[in-house]
Amino acid sequence: MNYWTQSKKNIFVAAHRGFCAKYPENTMLAFKKAIELGVDQIETDIRITKDNELVLIHDATLDRTTNGSGKVCDYTLDELKKLDAGNGEQIPTLRELFELTKDHPTLTLDLEFKEYPVGEWEEKAFYTSDKILEMVEEYNFADRCVINSFSQKLNEYVYTKYNGKYKQHLFFPERIMHMEGSRLPLYSFGYCACVCGKELTAEEIKQFHKDTGIRVWAPASIKDEESIDTALKFGIELITCNNPDEVLEILRAKGLHK
Repeated sequence: MNYWTQSKKNIFVAAHRGFCAKYPENTMLAFKKAIELGVDQIETDIRITKDNELVLIHDATLDRTTNGSGKVCDYTLDELKKLDAGNGEQIPTLRELFELTKDHPTLTLDLEFKEYPVGEWEEKAFYTSDKILEMVEEYNFADRCVINSFSQKLNEYVYTKYNGKYKQHLFFPERIMHMEGSRLPLYSFGYCACVCGKELTAEEIKQFHKDTGIRVWAPASIKDEESIDTALKFGIELITCNNPDEVLEILRAKGLHK
């Protein structure tokens, strides 16, 4: 099955951390509400616990999004499940998200790997990546996912170890990426790239696409008709957003979402 039917005439909408403008980010409630709207993709962030379980939370610490404090990696899954991630919601696991999305066969997933191979954490970051991809294979989701990281070293690890099997999500321009320890040219591989920066011009972005063949996506700063119109001038094929209800409504009114 071809999951990737996005185009300039059929703009995909990705719910950034779920429907996070209205519901607690990266919770099952936010994911379910986004799916009910008819989004094309769920974007989420993956970290690892003290007991090596995969959980969905953006920050390395608990303080901003839960009633807990300290580093996610210092807690077991059972301990994390006792926390409130907003409105009584729990921090979900990657398995919980996969169990939800397996019943929505056309939905795609943008999995952001948040554990970076920096210093003593390198081995753990690679282990986490392998563990995520093992679960992707368990659910037969390889064709439905893009693998996302700001760490080029981690991107290269996935690309080389798995022989380019997975669609990989990069970022443009290069200054946005963490390039420490990378060896390959940044845009020598990649399926798509979010283009970020108000100073970028449509000409620059179109040239980037022409030079690399990498598909152009819009980041989570897109939220209203003005920003959508700007993104459309860039030739984007997917919009990541916090308010998928409003973005979908605008795109449908323009005849740009099927």
